[in-house]
Amino acid sequence: MANSTSSEVAEEGNYYLQLNKNPIRFEPVSKVTNVFFDDSNKQVFAVRAGGTTGVVVKGPDEKSNLTFRMEDRGEVISIKFSPDRRILGVQRSLKSVEFLNFSSDVVPDNMEYSQTCKLCRCCLPWATSKSTQIRGFCWSNNTEIVFVTDQAVEFYQISPEKKSLKCLKTFSLSINWFVWLPVNCVLLVSSGIVGNTLNPFQFKPSTVNRLPKFEVDLPAVPKPAKQTLLQRDVTMACLYGIVYIIVLRHQPRGGSAGAEIVLYQLQKESPAKKTNILRLDMSGRFAVNTVDNLIIVHHQASRTSMIFDINLPGESDNYIMCHHPVLSPLPIKPFRLFLPPAPSLPVGTEKTEYTFELYSDNWIVFQPDIIIDAKLGSLWTVQLCLEPLVEMIPNKLKLIEFLVLRKDSKLVLLSVCRQMLIPGHQATLVTIAQIYDMLNDVYKNYQEAETQYLVHSVDISSRPDPYQRSNKVILDQSDMYTHVFSVFENAKNISHKFMVAVLIEYIRSLNEHQINVQHYLYELVINILVNHNCFYQLHQFLQYHVLTDSKPLACLMLSLESVYTPAHQLALDMMKRLSTANEEIIEVLLSKQQLLPALRFIRSIAIIDTVSARKFLEAALNCDDQMLFYTVFKFFEQRNIRLRGSPKFPSGEHCEHYVHHFESLFGTEALGDVQSS
Repeated sequence: MANSTSSEVAEEGNYYLQLNKNPIRFEPVSKVTNVFFDDSNKQVFAVRAGGTTGVVVKGPDEKSNLTFRMEDRGEVISIKFSPDRRILGVQRSLKSVEFLNFSSDVVPDNMEYSQTCKLCRCCLPWATSKSTQIRGFCWSNNTEIVFVTDQAVEFYQISPEKKSLKCLKTFSLSINWFVWLPVNCVLLVSSGIVGNTLNPFQFKPSTVNRLPKFEVDLPAVPKPAKQTLLQRDVTMACLYGIVYIIVLRHQPRGGSAGAEIVLYQLQKESPAKKTNILRLDMSGRFAVNTVDNLIIVHHQASRTSMIFDINLPGESDNYIMCHHPVLSPLPIKPFRLFLPPAPSLPVGTEKTEYTFELYSDNWIVFQPDIIIDAKLGSLWTVQLCLEPLVEMIPNKLKLIEFLVLRKDSKLVLLSVCRQMLIPGHQATLVTIAQIYDMLNDVYKNYQEAETQYLVHSVDISSRPDPYQRSNKVILDQSDMYTHVFSVFENAKNISHKFMVAVLIEYIRSLNEHQINVQHYLYELVINILVNHNCFYQLHQFLQYHVLTDSKPLACLMLSLESVYTPAHQLALDMMKRLSTANEEIIEVLLSKQQLLPALRFIRSIAIIDTVSARKFLEAALNCDDQMLFYTVFKFFEQRNIRLRGSPKFPSGEHCEHYVHHFESLFGTEALGDVQSS
């Protein structure tokens, strides 16, 4: 089928979920075409006539799209590429899987090779070649594959050059069905008469670990016993870096109304632990996606979806956390497809606008965020709409708590923080302070994790982005200054008292989290106070160290001397307290022609022997005060006598010009008198 594009409908109302604007289009299911989905590579296979008339592969990008032919050796049951797309696995029977090698330029080899399922008669004395069936296969890496049969889990290594497979490990157990989580290479197989015994396996290169099995709670066991827990009601997801088994219970225990979802957290050394329950308060058919660490539950009867976040607070009995939807159920945002005209229509015919059915019976949901309509020939990804949530969650604290956990929410977060400062939308100082504490707590944890990472990491260049390491969005001081506090510039409608209070709250929060405050935040506070002639408050902030001492802050205070005379002395006092700003203090005093205070200062901190005499003499010369020049000159002559036993200046100090000037003012005799004495 020719490619098509889609266009969003300009619909009224708010939605927090949407389908991506450009779905993958493929040939729909028909009498001659079968459609398969590879959840590992996110590829759709449209197989015509067993592959003899073509196999069309569509993926999330152009590189993953290809077309090829293969021999028709029977109806295809399953078809999947290895992660590097160099080996194609095709299951045409319940006994074996065929393989076809592909070159680097994605050209298929003409010769297939196959592998039948392994039968371990010593472990399975009842097994026969007639009874064992392959339920499916999964690629764990480029050259390793897992066969799941009804009697075993078989782990193979493939040698594409030799066109052969080697069995690495076999686990014998009766299997009802299985679920595969590609991103973590975790296999979950169901066993037992009612199907509620779940056996997890984790695959790594050349190795597989069988994790402790566990039983899923059932509301009731039917008599006679039969399989009750079905594959359609179980899936797996990685939420906040942890693998969970997600189980849909249509009949909750305890008599509560509506269905519920139970989450079991996968453990390495012990059986999976039941940790969370999601209250759906509805009945009927459900489907589950996971998007941005959220669990999305689609309900077909009401044609709505719900979002759950297990990292937000819920109702706990100290063992299990119960959650309700973050927001009321809403439908997915509607949109229309514009399909190309049918081949039978005249050339130039415009595209046909097609309004497709949301929550269709034809929808098939795959993890984490895939929805496929095989009859329509479309594959979408479910996306979270963050902007509408700003108005849907009026509680700013809860809104920020939710947004911080979303991967692409930084701009929305900054917008919310900025909006809270604008009249008409202003939050209380208490709420603002709580939000700043929340943001800085995340920032501090990130800083500590970053430090640990840099200490223990060999390859710094390959470190993941901040969100990947913390699962939270980081807003640092630069972000807040540039995108949030910038609203204070020329903000005539915002009270200067409110502006200062907000900034002081942010600075307080930074200090409480032991984060060094950047000088530009202090400068912003000072500029606001100065612009509104709040000099007394400024004096208090400095006197009581609300604004922490720093060289840039001291320099800013010096620049304010013309509008606030005490600023000069406040700056000098600050520099003295810093003890690392001696050079700056000397430079300031000399630039102000305060040479005698400068001499007293270098004597008080015992650096007379190391300061530059030339610098002081040049400043004295520029003062055009003969007696001041005389005093400074004699001061350094005394230093020379004490250090070297002679009043003469060493040639390295380049003071000849000042000696000649002294002689011209006071005569050689005055110089000689000092030297002779």
